[in-house]
Amino acid sequence: MTNIILNHYKINKNTAALLPAYHTDYQTTVWENNGQRFHVKKTPLQLMKAACLEGGADFDGRRAAVTHKTGITSKAPIPVVPQEQVYAFPTHSPKLHECHWLFYHHIQAIRRHPEIPTHTYIIFKDERELLLQVSYHTMERQLQRTSYCITRFTPYPIHN
Repeated sequence: MTNIILNHYKINKNTAALLPAYHTDYQTTVWENNGQRFHVKKTPLQLMKAACLEGGADFDGRRAAVTHKTGITSKAPIPVVPQEQVYAFPTHSPKLHECHWLFYHHIQAIRRHPEIPTHTYIIFKDERELLLQVSYHTMERQLQRTSYCITRFTPYPIHN
């Protein structure tokens, strides 16, 4: 693994997680589903906002659309690039530095921490695990909300 620090990172179908970094040289650690890891100077929220614009709408517009279609008002999942099935959800309020962004289609499972109820393991499809200081209940709810968001934003063929 290299320690290359990027000025920018473009969220794509391989993006599995955006982790806030507590480092002087970079703000985000990006996990991709192929085991790749990158360090980026921008914050996770800055990367999410840039990706939404690339996907055709601004972050606040995507968030407003999710609220309109689902009724979800806090910690709303974001259809980053819905036509490519790129959906992400926050672990905390996006305004908080400790907010991680997880990409729904790369998550295999979540598992309770056996001893600490305020912690949850995220198991990715590539077998990597991430321990987060978020309750299992919160993570389960975020997964369910994102699943609902995906169904509301996925176009279905119209039959005449």
